[in-house]
Amino acid sequence: MHELEGLGDLLAQACADPEAGAPGAVLGVWHDGRLQVAAHGVLSRRTQVPVTADSVFQIGSITKPWTATVVAGLAAEGRLHLDSTVAELLPGVRLGRDDLGDRVTVRHLLTHTSGIDGDVFTDTGRGDDSVARYVDLLADAVTVHEPGAAYSYCNSGYVVLGRIAEVIDGAVWDDVLQRRLAAPLGLADVCTLPEQAVLRRAAVGHESGGPVTTWALPRSVGPAGTVATTAADLLGFARQWLADDVPDHLAAMTEPLVDVPDGSDLQAVGWGWRVGRWDGHLVLGHSGLTLGQSATLRILPSLGLAACVLTNGERADAVHLRVVPSLVRDLTGVEMPPLPGPDPEASPDRDGLAAFTGRYLRRAAHYDVELDDAGLWATATPAGELAGHGPAPERLLLRPRASGGAGGFVRRSHDTEPWAPLTFGRLPDGTPMLFTAGRVAVRAP
Repeated sequence: MHELEGLGDLLAQACADPEAGAPGAVLGVWHDGRLQVAAHGVLSRRTQVPVTADSVFQIGSITKPWTATVVAGLAAEGRLHLDSTVAELLPGVRLGRDDLGDRVTVRHLLTHTSGIDGDVFTDTGRGDDSVARYVDLLADAVTVHEPGAAYSYCNSGYVVLGRIAEVIDGAVWDDVLQRRLAAPLGLADVCTLPEQAVLRRAAVGHESGGPVTTWALPRSVGPAGTVATTAADLLGFARQWLADDVPDHLAAMTEPLVDVPDGSDLQAVGWGWRVGRWDGHLVLGHSGLTLGQSATLRILPSLGLAACVLTNGERADAVHLRVVPSLVRDLTGVEMPPLPGPDPEASPDRDGLAAFTGRYLRRAAHYDVELDDAGLWATATPAGELAGHGPAPERLLLRPRASGGAGGFVRRSHDTEPWAPLTFGRLPDGTPMLFTAGRVAVRAP
């Protein structure tokens, strides 16, 4: 068996890659009952304080499986049903301008199929009512598609789930998470507020190479993405799915319910978890991105293995791809499926490509798709509340994706960047759309 040695060197080499751009990182691995954590770099380029194994990083949207676990527990207790509607659980709440509250169910929210605008990051203050006030403001949210019609990654839906948990438990979200998950699992370094993280060895995010000026996302979006923790505690949460006897409500979270059309190693979504297969083995995973921090998590229950990468840069995926697949292969012999790439045999069809041109819109980004002599391009421009915290507008080269069908492409902004999937298609009502980064953007008229 491969001994978990040399992880520090492996992590340092991955972080040194220009694509990673991470001043500091932690790699955590749990395998066959053994935990090992490697640390690299600094918590902040301003302070030059070294990263250590017990450093706290923001895990962003890896918070969502935590929220889903709380909801699954409430369902197991009979305190809600997956087919309960938002209108039933939160009387008086209007969900979107078309008020979908009597049609959107808990199941829709868990699987990102509610149809409400997903990238709402409204800051409603630091009070204990921040989540409730955020949900009240969703009365003005845009409807992207009909409930259940498509998968489109939805942060706002997870805040609604957090509010449901608050109402049922009679406590603020932060306390619900501590009481229902962190405390029973013995996880002492799970933080949801900056004042908790600052008492620990906390990482600072970096954007465009420099430290951020705002440390965390607003408290209002806590159930969607404000957990900060150590590698050990994140893997402590993950180990619930490595037990010999996984409770039924946790096992139910791993069932693939909705396909995710992006061609990655995780091809479907369950309750909170993204789900895939590596050499036939079930894989659970998620990634997270906040203000200059990012993280990844993979769990292979049948192999007794979980691995996470926490960084204070924006490209944990670049570190992850250079570390985790080879680590899993060395430990278990299991290979990650190949990532999508361009079809080398695709022949240009200008008339066909021209059909995809136009502007595609979602709250957090606009995509302007154009055709020139070099091929099809998409210029991605950040929008919405986080526009000032994301990357600058990027011009993305699009190439037909191998086995991607007529609308399947891969994209990247420069030659050394890994290809990422992008798909053109139509919603069930016929509306042309672009799907990338897990989200639907509809074509402007």
